[in-house]
Amino acid sequence: MLAAHPKTAEAPPQALDLRYSSQTIASSPKLVRAGAIPVYKVVRTSRLYEQIVQQIEDSVLNGSLKPGDQLPAERELAQRLGVSRTAVREAVKALREKGLVEAYSGRGTFITDGTSQAARQSFDLMVKIGQQDGSTHLAELRLILEPGIAALAAARVEEEDLAAMREAVAVMERSQKDPQAYIEADLDFHLALAEAAANPLILSLIDSIVGLLREQRIKIFNVEGGPERGQVHHKRILEAMERRDPEMARGAMRAHLEQVRDDSQVSSGGKSSAKHAPADLKVT
Repeated sequence: MLAAHPKTAEAPPQALDLRYSSQTIASSPKLVRAGAIPVYKVVRTSRLYEQIVQQIEDSVLNGSLKPGDQLPAERELAQRLGVSRTAVREAVKALREKGLVEAYSGRGTFITDGTSQAARQSFDLMVKIGQQDGSTHLAELRLILEPGIAALAAARVEEEDLAAMREAVAVMERSQKDPQAYIEADLDFHLALAEAAANPLILSLIDSIVGLLREQRIKIFNVEGGPERGQVHHKRILEAMERRDPEMARGAMRAHLEQVRDDSQVSSGGKSSAKHAPADLKVT
């Protein structure tokens, strides 16, 4: 813990840099030693949130904080910096606007590589400009990319990734009448799977289209049987991850994305060739 107000004239003990380091956005945060120079210094002057932003930026630039590292929780960070939680909240908001951090509900705030925000804005703009074909283009992109990502993830997945995917599936299971909860858990599942691939470019790419994925899911959630079919496919993908079977994962993801494509056609008023869930799988 960094000392905000030393009680004597003696120099306080050298503070350790304690930061959350995460190999996955879904992993439990762990404090690790990152060197003798503290990442966080007590803020004492005006315009506090700007100084907090500057400290975080400097830590990213000098390598003390790296993409994937998790910031301490709001209360703890406020204590370390010697400021109010309001100042920390404003700083995090500013950092998000700059694309330097991303906040995930229930998990925390993580350092990004600085490129996801720019990529996200570009994807969003392209899809909005070509609204008529935007959903089709997104579906094609996902069918090309995500089966391969799933296969790679199955070969590299770790237990903490599996735990995140299991939790997301459990939330979807009990939220099939709650669109917001179901959709956020669905996004969490795909982000955890991308994290399991252990390739920062893959995670950055999937993160950059999260907004588009959310809009797509909102549109298809009310397609009759859509959430139930989606849940069957999620369970099949999870099973492939648990077996660490790349080809099973590839096929399961492709089947899921074909279902999403068909449901998207239904939601837009088109005809669907939707395939029902595999006969050997049941939603439990």
